[in-house]
Amino acid sequence: MPYFQTWEEFSRAAEKLYLTEPMKVRVVLKYRHCDGNLCIKVTDDAVDVKKIEKLHGKLMRLMVSKETHSSVMEMD
Repeated sequence: MPYFQTWEEFSRAAEKLYLTEPMKVRVVLKYRHCDGNLCIKVTDDAVDVKKIEKLHGKLMRLMVSKETHSSVMEMD
C-alpha cells in the first residue's frame, strides 16, 4: 500500500484509481479524536471487503446465538 507525502500526490492517485474502475473503489475515513488524526484510505481491493463481511457475519451469529460458542465455531 503506497503512502503519499503530499496531499496533491494522494488526491491525484485517488482520482486516477477512481477513473480506472469507479465501481470497485471504496473510501474509508477514520478519525482518532485523542490524536486529532484523520486517516483516509482509497482502495479498489474488493477481496478484503468480502473477507471482512464473512468475518462480520460469523461474529454476529456468535453474538446472538443461544448455543455455546465452541459448537458454533465447529459448524464453520
